[in-house]
Amino acid sequence: MREILGRRRRHRPRRKGSPAQLDAALTCATAWKWPVLPGAGLATAGVRGERGRGCACPDPECAVPGAHPFDPGLLAATTDARMVRWWWTNRPTAPVVLATGGQAPCALSLPAVAGARALTALDAMGLRLGPVVATPTRWSLLVAPYTLERLGELLHAKDRVPSSLRFHGEGGYLILPPSEVGTGQVRWERAPMAGPAAPWLPDVESVLDALVEASNSAPGGGSRLAY
Repeated sequence: MREILGRRRRHRPRRKGSPAQLDAALTCATAWKWPVLPGAGLATAGVRGERGRGCACPDPECAVPGAHPFDPGLLAATTDARMVRWWWTNRPTAPVVLATGGQAPCALSLPAVAGARALTALDAMGLRLGPVVATPTRWSLLVAPYTLERLGELLHAKDRVPSSLRFHGEGGYLILPPSEVGTGQVRWERAPMAGPAAPWLPDVESVLDALVEASNSAPGGGSRLAY
């Protein structure tokens, strides 16, 4: 198991002279056929605070600095290499935003501490996981595409699910590594395996079932996964 995880953590070599965000965006768009677009990003230092942690969007009270689409909007997400190169040539440090749903991956996310504990529980169950994206505040488990109708059916069948779970499906988005946003650096906790093939993704039902089981069996009635 450790050997498998070790292989997953290997990062794809960067193209010579290519900014990290551009390289990541091109891999998503051209190799994996995941539609991407640049995120709002962070304001430059001195514009909104000494450390420049405010969002580059016009909202001075932005709740998710840098970590959302702005211009272009989410509907502009594409797999076209020329458009991706143009975007990140003009904005080389822009976050990489994945438009979830459709033919693209979806995701389930948890607060960071709960996500780390959940992964330990899922590994103990022997569940095969796909890539996992981590930020200082939330961890996101990528899953195969699902529709909102199917998600509704799955949730309706459960007596309860962890209250901290969020679902990134059709019409949603997820910030991918190696982006930097207001909460800090975005990284792979479980990196996709090297190679041109799109990463393998588990079915949402298996991951949701395992998360619910891990939550319900946790001490305190599931509180470990609820914050």
